[in-house]
Amino acid sequence: MNPHPLAAARSTLQAEDLRRHLEPLYPLGAWSECRYWLRGLNDTYRIRTQDGGAYMLRVYRVEAREDEIVFELNLLERLQAELAGTSTSAAPAVRLLDGRLYAALQAPEGTRFAALFLEAQGEEDPLQDPAACRAFGRSAAELHAAADRLMPGIAAADFAAVPASAAMPAPPGRASREESGAAPAASPLPFRAAVGAEALLRQPLQVILAFIGEDHAEAAFLRRYAQELEAAMEYAASTGLDFGLCHGDMHGNNNAVRSGEQFTHFDFEFAAPGWRAWDLAQVKNRKRQQHEQIEPLWQAFMEGYRSVRPFYAADEAAVDVFRRVRRFWTMGLDAQMAPLMEGALDFGEDWIADFVREFRSHASIETLR
Repeated sequence: MNPHPLAAARSTLQAEDLRRHLEPLYPLGAWSECRYWLRGLNDTYRIRTQDGGAYMLRVYRVEAREDEIVFELNLLERLQAELAGTSTSAAPAVRLLDGRLYAALQAPEGTRFAALFLEAQGEEDPLQDPAACRAFGRSAAELHAAADRLMPGIAAADFAAVPASAAMPAPPGRASREESGAAPAASPLPFRAAVGAEALLRQPLQVILAFIGEDHAEAAFLRRYAQELEAAMEYAASTGLDFGLCHGDMHGNNNAVRSGEQFTHFDFEFAAPGWRAWDLAQVKNRKRQQHEQIEPLWQAFMEGYRSVRPFYAADEAAVDVFRRVRRFWTMGLDAQMAPLMEGALDFGEDWIADFVREFRSHASIETLR
């Protein structure tokens, strides 16, 4: 008999144990329900309280970085004031009795962090008609405009060689306000590295090759394709793209719900400074649309977006580059999560072939430069 406990890669925490552990830590009274709701990149539990409160508990995977969770939850708090009076909202986390935004749980695989969010009220809009896409475009623009107010005037160059312990780059003029004795501005958001070639292409390539094998028959093509994408992305960025805080996963399906004209956004785990063309590319990439409808629905989305803030020709031209970058990043995410979720069986040669076929089917990347 093995005297040592076996290690776990991804455990499922029992809902009742979570209720007993977390209920006393929150100022919400008794919980009437704690139900395991969804297994995704993280684990989600539906929470109901005896006074009718509705919440969603996220238990982050053990690989989730604490500093990135801190950024996400602080961002959501700051967005509440910035989005007031608009047709857009963001579901915030609930603070614990001791004032923290998240708790640490000791799971079999190690420390996992947990945050309790107000449940977003509304229904998922499939975004299958122009009117819905225009409305979602307006909401996406309102979210970006609010982010610009939180982090005004930032540029990709601001994040070069910035240590991870730093705060976000200070808005222009902040120092002069402080020196003049004016009321101090709100403290800056915690640091969050900007998305760029390292996060979007180089790291995913490493993960893919580690998963399929450095000597796989398609490894050379994937290396070359990643290099071509990086060159196309760098060229697009050189044209002066809109850069600012991004949602990071704005595909319009499981990251927002709609009630009347109000969209409530959630799932900000990948929120980070980046190119807005990168953020909006996922809207155009979403799978729940017929191929012949992609362009008309995208133009309706753009119409709504541009009714709130600009999205210039160079930004829109870069979207097709970032659509391809996103698909490569998605392959890397699949390779990273496969051993922790479905297992390798569904991520074998057919999975590789599907992605490679998609990548090879694209028009020459040279046409995007």
